[in-house]
Amino acid sequence: MSVGFFTSAWAGYHPVGTLQTMRALLVVNPAATTTSARTRDVLIHALASEMKLEAVTTEYRGHARDLGRQAAQSDDVELVVALGGDGTVNEVVNGLLHGGPDPEHLPGLAVVPGGSTNVFARALGLPNHAVEATGALLDALREGRERTVGLGLASGTPGTEDEAVPERWFTFNAGLGFDAGVVGRVEQHRERGKKSTHALYVRQVMRALVGEPHRRHGTITLEREGEDPVTDLVLSIVSNTSPWTFLGNRPIYASPEASFDTALDVFGLSRLSAGAVARYGTQLLTSSPERGPRGRHAVSLHDLTGFTLHSKVPLPLQMDGDHLGLRTSVTFTGVRRALRVIV
Repeated sequence: MSVGFFTSAWAGYHPVGTLQTMRALLVVNPAATTTSARTRDVLIHALASEMKLEAVTTEYRGHARDLGRQAAQSDDVELVVALGGDGTVNEVVNGLLHGGPDPEHLPGLAVVPGGSTNVFARALGLPNHAVEATGALLDALREGRERTVGLGLASGTPGTEDEAVPERWFTFNAGLGFDAGVVGRVEQHRERGKKSTHALYVRQVMRALVGEPHRRHGTITLEREGEDPVTDLVLSIVSNTSPWTFLGNRPIYASPEASFDTALDVFGLSRLSAGAVARYGTQLLTSSPERGPRGRHAVSLHDLTGFTLHSKVPLPLQMDGDHLGLRTSVTFTGVRRALRVIV
């Protein structure tokens, strides 16, 4: 990709107002799968020419979180830009919100997508191309476009063996059970040098199904105050927005009503037999903003501010596509208006 292509993207852009005096931190993931080193260098130059920018390349797992925390504690950083995939965004968000949500005083967040799926950025309506997204970011800053989004918070449940597990924010989804196991399988293959592709995910879904010991009788119970528990779930997907994920360019709507403007939605399945997989898999692939998967083995709950997922056995947990190990109990909280995002 030529430098000329990048230059033309900003040929008609003229900063106004205080953009040129804005102090921003750019967090760059050098392992981002869909941006080359040259692309990242040109994007950094484009942003630095329009604002007072400090660009830092992450060097270890958790580095983006540390940088976000430093920015939140700074007196002069107004904006943090995450250049990378959903994992980088999640780390930055957890750093920014280390001391709790305070959208009026914390730096704003902007995202330049560089991962394989970029669910958070695409759910915000941002272009899935790093160059186009950077142009959209500069336009949004010039025009003062931003929104305050809700986020999900997961923590260890008091009185359980997971009580001491540190709390963690997530931007678009979390899962306990089957889908988190698939994420863990994919991460193992990535650590061996394989690229994160949609084909890799599909293969791991099929292999996980073959080895799933609780396909017909789930171990997960959802509990919330004032309501009867939902029992025997095999799969539980907690959504903070919709779509839940993308298969290539196809959006997948597990919880179509989920929104950054509400609390959390839950989609659960109590059976993963061959017939159930075929039925609900087809429904997910054909889902839309108007209709998600439905059936007697499906559970759909909307706009929950707080609930707990318990399991009879330790199960894998994932947040924003990051495998976090095994848990037996996780408490979820939907926090409205948690963070300002430039859109």
